[in-house]
Amino acid sequence: MTDPVDMSEPLPASRYLNADLAPTPPGQRTWNLWHYASLWVGLSVCIPTYMLAASLIQAGMNWWQSLLTIFLGNAIVLAALAINARAGTRYGIPFPVYARASFGLRGAHLPALLRSIVACGWFGIQTWIGGLAISEILGIVWPAWRSIGDGWTFMGFGAPAYLGFLLFWLINLWFVWKGTESIKWLETLSAPFLIAIGLALLWWAASAVGGLGVILDRSDALAGTAAARAPGSFWGDLFLPWVTAMVGYWATLSLSIPDFTRFARSDREQLLGQALGLLTTMPLFAFIGIAVTSATVILYGSAIWNPVALVARLAAERGSVALPLVALFAILVATLTTNIAANIVAPAYSFSNFHPRRLSARAGGVIAAVIGVLILPWKLLDAYQTWLISYSGLLGAVGGVIMCDFAVLRRGRLRLRDLYDERGAYAYTGGVNRRALVATALGVMTPLAGLLDARWSFLFSGAWFSATLVSSLAYYFLMRPAFARTANVVREA
Repeated sequence: MTDPVDMSEPLPASRYLNADLAPTPPGQRTWNLWHYASLWVGLSVCIPTYMLAASLIQAGMNWWQSLLTIFLGNAIVLAALAINARAGTRYGIPFPVYARASFGLRGAHLPALLRSIVACGWFGIQTWIGGLAISEILGIVWPAWRSIGDGWTFMGFGAPAYLGFLLFWLINLWFVWKGTESIKWLETLSAPFLIAIGLALLWWAASAVGGLGVILDRSDALAGTAAARAPGSFWGDLFLPWVTAMVGYWATLSLSIPDFTRFARSDREQLLGQALGLLTTMPLFAFIGIAVTSATVILYGSAIWNPVALVARLAAERGSVALPLVALFAILVATLTTNIAANIVAPAYSFSNFHPRRLSARAGGVIAAVIGVLILPWKLLDAYQTWLISYSGLLGAVGGVIMCDFAVLRRGRLRLRDLYDERGAYAYTGGVNRRALVATALGVMTPLAGLLDARWSFLFSGAWFSATLVSSLAYYFLMRPAFARTANVVREA
């Protein structure tokens, strides 16, 4: 079980408390190792992961360099996850409450809002991708679907794409309304299915072209003209920005993981489960994307990176309905499991934290879903790497403050009651810790400085690393005098 924390003392009557933000009682901590491994299987197996290696290879990497970059990025994220997950496991609190210790009861709105905006962007992207899969399924079953709208287009897409988007949005909204237990059920049941589908896809690719060795021999063709890169440019020009992008891929979850670990039976189970699911599934599925796409180069003469487009082509070639329906259903499940867990839970709690007495987590999830539409997700896909690197620096600055506060200054201990008490240890000045805001601002400005002078470009290329390092150091030196004056704060019970 988790380390004992006394929850017998009643929490104060507070405007910062509701049923969703209160500590999870022991009886509701039912998630075990398999649940957390399944969570990361569901998170990792999705179209963006499948297509992730495409971006790296097209930038100039070969297949093993792209997989190495993905693995190292995940390993770095796991270290941040381990620190932040501990707060959820020990105290049963979601991320917005956890952030109160460093930013203050009111100041915690800033990191929660930053995290939520990014999550809403990803929710929109994943929902758009899932909507395209739904549109493709309906087009196979009912060909007249493709002509709906009579050629009308908006921003380059027709009515079938937008209607599919709306349908998938409503499916996501159902799970938002049902809550966290429905997410656990969805992730647990879908994990074996998604792994089986991925391996079946790999088997198809290998058998269609004569073996895995043939695929890997031809994988360099995926890089196109980028394959003619200068020697040594992998480490100098590609590795740092792309490992930063990989960290940025899960920077959101590395912050808000307490939203899930608050339900853990033990710290050991959640940590082992996350390591098992994250470090294996994402590299494996990225490898499947490389292998299958390499096979399409051999079979069709050009790379088909989008699995929805590949399924549509197979359906047209074979005149089969069953095969593409199964494949597209798998794509829908994969997208749904990622979208609900990664992109709705965190903003649901965060928006609830803005007005706990009036907004439940359910209402917060609906707000996040609406913003995911208004953010025009199909446009975000046009700037994939820039989007990943930019927000990784933003969230890295926030993460540096929070991790320094919890792991270094407070040594993993918080005053649970004071996280809800307007006159407690985390009230600071008017509910805001201004030192945390200063440290965050310094962290955000650090990677931006890399855009001003080419000599400092590595600061932006490694945005998450530079922002995290600067914000954590700044926070430590700004807060250390206060901790030294009141030594009991460091030894909180």
